[in-house]
Amino acid sequence: MRSIWNGAISFGLVSIPIKLVNATESHSISFRQIHLGDGGRIRYRKVCELDGEEVATAEIGKGYEEADGSIIPITDEDLAQLPIATAKTIEIVSFVPADEIDPLQMDAAYYLAANGPTAAKPYTLLREALKRSRRVAVAKYALRGRERLGMLRVVDDVIAMHGLLWPDEIRAPEGVAPEGKVSVREAELDLADALMATLGEVEMDSLTDEYREAVEAMISAKSEGAFEPPAEAEVEPAGGKVIDLMAALEKSVRAAKASRGEASASAAAADADAKTEAEAEVTPIRRSGGSRKTAAAASPKAVGGKKSTASTAAAKKTASGTKKTASRKSAATKSTSKTATAAAAKKATGAGTSTKKSTAAGASAKKAAPRKRTSA
Repeated sequence: MRSIWNGAISFGLVSIPIKLVNATESHSISFRQIHLGDGGRIRYRKVCELDGEEVATAEIGKGYEEADGSIIPITDEDLAQLPIATAKTIEIVSFVPADEIDPLQMDAAYYLAANGPTAAKPYTLLREALKRSRRVAVAKYALRGRERLGMLRVVDDVIAMHGLLWPDEIRAPEGVAPEGKVSVREAELDLADALMATLGEVEMDSLTDEYREAVEAMISAKSEGAFEPPAEAEVEPAGGKVIDLMAALEKSVRAAKASRGEASASAAAADADAKTEAEAEVTPIRRSGGSRKTAAAASPKAVGGKKSTASTAAAKKTASGTKKTASRKSAATKSTSKTATAAAAKKATGAGTSTKKSTAAGASAKKAAPRKRTSA
């Protein structure tokens, strides 16, 4: 890899010659500006405002513009002669725990390579010291015309340096947080925890830039003359829609589990509830004492020991109807019973009169008949 800066790491009285190499690269697809009429390239030409002539890159320098518009020329030699220790040195100023570095400060990343055989020993010493201390080094260095802040850490067997923004370059998040007091329930936090646990971890190497891949495929198809515009994807409007947070979290958990091939407990509970509702149709029992049994039978328990709302409502309605039917039947039964009792009483009265007559006749016959004597 090509180095972009040569210098040294200043580690106390130890100096480690190093080369600075870019640790990252951009894979973004760049486009050119063209004239839509004929497809010609649109180019920007660097022209001097005074004589109107186009100027080559070798003839272009730097200058500082003052408030009145006048320009003060600044050369690379002027910058190189500035009395700063970091002009060609990465000067380590302290060692701190890695979690003390705010990720908001992270900028470009570089690899530090040992520059020459004599640099191998002090380079390895600093690398192993960083490993054992489990700390990172905070350093200052100058690059591209300005002094910068950096963080040195170990990546595999290499010392990497992350450029850091200065603390005063980090803007305070004023007016960014939601306004007003917002309360979050424990149940919502539990569902959020469940969703995070379901999503779990991901192999960072498996993540790809799908947009870039789609653009590359489109360019390839256009170059071969076989490009067909894809069907436009349906996108739901993002703003202005009020959602049920709990329902959205539950649905997200089910979707995450389904994407991982796991059976969703929430989906199973929903299926059990639906099955319970289907079995909740109960035929009323034609007995006055059966209404309570019907009501109890019409409210089966759902998964997890909780009653289904729909099943309970159906059971209450069925029980109410059964109770009314039983009341009407009970009233009818009482009326019939009274009529039957009256008829039975009348019949019993007639039967009693007949019995008295028969008893009187039997007594008369006894008196008329002579008694037989029993001989000793």
